[in-house]
Amino acid sequence: MSKPGEPTFRKNVLSILTKLTHGSAPFITTFVMIHLSAPAMANLGGSSLSSQVMLLGREYYQTSFGEKYLLFAPLLVHTGAATLKRIISPHPPRRATSPLTVTGYATMMLLLPIHFATHRLYPMDPSSPIGAIGPSELDYEFVKTGLQSWPGRSWLLYGALVLGVSLHAADGMHIMWTMWMPGAKGAFLRLSRRTRRLLAGAAALPVLSGLFVLAREPLLAFASMAERYRSVFTHSFVYRF
Repeated sequence: MSKPGEPTFRKNVLSILTKLTHGSAPFITTFVMIHLSAPAMANLGGSSLSSQVMLLGREYYQTSFGEKYLLFAPLLVHTGAATLKRIISPHPPRRATSPLTVTGYATMMLLLPIHFATHRLYPMDPSSPIGAIGPSELDYEFVKTGLQSWPGRSWLLYGALVLGVSLHAADGMHIMWTMWMPGAKGAFLRLSRRTRRLLAGAAALPVLSGLFVLAREPLLAFASMAERYRSVFTHSFVYRF
């Protein structure tokens, strides 16, 4: 038996899981900022500027090293550690219905897989009519095609993903600040729930307004390419019914 006050095995494991959850967050945040900067740039230069920024961003995360170790690994570590912590903790740190938990699991288990499959996996299908759309062909004309062909479903998925990520990040950063900076500086960084929601909205607004700009632009893709784009979307059950 451990003496009173000694750290138990469970406490040590929970501490490690907390460090893994928090340590993986900056990698995910970096990816999100790079990835969402492209649609936000549509406010300044339309789909042309968005596509250029997207191609630059791919240099960071869409490489053999970057995608595995700067994106997928942090996502798996973050989700896995948070889930294990909730399972083995005698008193979960927060309710399963808390905004942080709901946005985290809804994003990781539902919205992100749909988004990844539609924008990354299905375009690689070599069969007709898709014909393996290459990275240079998969620009923001693809996003515009989805927004204009299925406006309701596209807005629901993009909006839920952007808002979910923003809310999760705002609440997550608040928890990390209060945990790792408990002194006067940490107290200064503590934010009320209303302030966190305002910050999440401020982060999501330029992305959503950029998508609005894209949706109102005329489709510039050739008819044959637009048809290939639509075939990609219909591979997803969301766009098939």
